[in-house]
Amino acid sequence: MPVTDTAADALTRQDPEIAGIILAETRRQSAGLQLIAAENFASPAVLEALGSPLVNKYAEGYPGARHHGGCEVVDMAERVAVERARALFGAEHANVQPHSGSAAVLAAYAALLAPGDRVLAMGLREGGHLTHGSPANFSGRWFEFTGYGVRADTGLIDYDRVRELALDRRPRAIVCGSIAYPRHPDYARFREIADEVDALLIVDAAHPIGLVAGGAAPSPVPYADVVCATTHKVLRGPRGGMLLCGGRLGDRVDRAVFPFTQGGAQMHTVAAKAVAFGEAATPAFAAYVRQVVANARALAAGLAEQGLAVATGGTDTHLVVVDVTGLGLDGVRARGRLAAAGIVLDVCGLGHGASRGLRLGTAAVTTQGMREPEMARVAALTGAALRGDGDVARLREAVAELALAFPPYPALA
Repeated sequence: MPVTDTAADALTRQDPEIAGIILAETRRQSAGLQLIAAENFASPAVLEALGSPLVNKYAEGYPGARHHGGCEVVDMAERVAVERARALFGAEHANVQPHSGSAAVLAAYAALLAPGDRVLAMGLREGGHLTHGSPANFSGRWFEFTGYGVRADTGLIDYDRVRELALDRRPRAIVCGSIAYPRHPDYARFREIADEVDALLIVDAAHPIGLVAGGAAPSPVPYADVVCATTHKVLRGPRGGMLLCGGRLGDRVDRAVFPFTQGGAQMHTVAAKAVAFGEAATPAFAAYVRQVVANARALAAGLAEQGLAVATGGTDTHLVVVDVTGLGLDGVRARGRLAAAGIVLDVCGLGHGASRGLRLGTAAVTTQGMREPEMARVAALTGAALRGDGDVARLREAVAELALAFPPYPALA
């Protein structure tokens, strides 16, 4: 292969089938509205680190204590990632090796709990994650979970009920975190409840951690024993996880990641995490997350004008949750109608026996450069697709026109 070849050129010649699939996915991402709350567009610098020769290096263990030779250089990358994470979030200890958010939660449980321990977490129907006690997941098989929920009248966490359940169940740990809660949790209140029953507090901040990094959301770090997070979503880094904790738990957390739950670290991903942490420490990123929240609020208002019931009456975050039953739809049918129009989002639980609703996120479209006027247009297009107004092909063209005006990767447009 000539040294002047780009990676894309080499892939196109070597494996045109996979090169074509990558091109098709790039076009799909560019020509539709990407409103999945867990997704974002990683920066070109993050993508460059992910595709670097660091992918070749096996590096079981931690910097200065690897089980393989030749780790002197990749050790530097991990040290940079750890120090940047600690500085960004004000944490005494950080572990940047988890391969995913779920892997980070598994390691947190392994560090703090024993099989059979009682755990209190948000119920799955109210917005809890699979790792918060699903019987199909390791968490539900290994630990005894009790779910707390939200108030029927407001959709907000019922902290009095959380306390009642904690006093009754006496859990070893309380998990604070959700995949579909659009408001800031009261971390201080969770800490009070945990202390009252002598429980550990684990915060699953997979969704809000990017907002925390940019100063647009309160930090769980001063209150939690361990914070689990992802490095993609609003944080806009590579797909992966991380753990933050106090220094006294650092060794336990590290051992829970390696060797207990994972083998070798993915050093190209660790380096990409370092790039993302560096980007998140800039004023530009702080402005970005403020716009993410402003866009979410504008989108929520626009969807309400379209006749959709917005959970909790709005949002503090990048998340908007809506009930579509007023349009005679359930979440799955609604998602299908929107997908046909090129609007991609998720279904989520609404709690209290209600059918599933829709979960929208503004992180990706904000990365593209969209602002409040575009959110009004997104809401109008969403309403039209849900109501079945007009020809679907014409609606999809309107969606593509809006999306293509804000290419996520202009060099590839």
